[in-house]
Amino acid sequence: MNLTGRVAVVTGGARGIGRATAEALRDAGAKVAIGDIDTGALAETAARLGVLGEDLDVTDPLSISEFHATVEERLGPIDVWVNNAGIMPVGSIFDQNQPMIERTIDINLLGAVNCARIAARAMVARGEGRIVNIASIAGRIPAAGMAVYSATKFGVLGFGESLDAELSGHGVRVSTVLPSFAATELIDGLRPARGMEPVPPRAVATAVVDVVRRGDRLAVVPTSLAALSASWIHLPRPLTRWLSRRAGLDRVFLTASGDRSNYDSRISKGTKP
Repeated sequence: MNLTGRVAVVTGGARGIGRATAEALRDAGAKVAIGDIDTGALAETAARLGVLGEDLDVTDPLSISEFHATVEERLGPIDVWVNNAGIMPVGSIFDQNQPMIERTIDINLLGAVNCARIAARAMVARGEGRIVNIASIAGRIPAAGMAVYSATKFGVLGFGESLDAELSGHGVRVSTVLPSFAATELIDGLRPARGMEPVPPRAVATAVVDVVRRGDRLAVVPTSLAALSASWIHLPRPLTRWLSRRAGLDRVFLTASGDRSNYDSRISKGTKP
């Protein structure tokens, strides 16, 4: 797909990977719309990038439908939809309250499902389109302290694979991008595991643009983790435990510092203990 003049949507586009992806798609020639629930950050990013910014709550199908209609009215039929919106609470499963667990599933997994269903219907009718789901390396390599988050990203990976099988015959391809530690607020207060140095959001954004152009099924960022992530599930448990300890994956998400408090406070808005 040549992105010049194409209409591209990025959910969770106000910050981090979403913002970098919107910028990369714009630079590739696309007409870009970003959606986010944080209206202040949304307006600031849209103005800075010179793209369309509209309110979007990916947990609400009505909000998605209204966003979709507004973008198509303002920019034209949507060719590319990037499901980026997500949150990453960390810590022991016993310390995460029920509302936060449900919110994580609603945003990370159901949000991608909700958006893809609405975007794909119009794409199938036109016989062409690209949907890109931003999952995580945590969707292949589990770590202590990320049980719920990993569950959502395992789910996003499986959802994308199955949806591609369903839609590819209609001219719509579904791709999944799996970033490792990205240098965004999601890793505030965390010390990256050995061998998993934070990757810049722009590197993830570049991978998104590449899979859209080529119709690739999957991309791991950085690519150096592709083989390990693909083989992890086939490795003996004693070996994966040793590798986890060696890399620090057995503790990094269980020992967040107070530097993470601002992020935790923001993602917990609307929830009750």
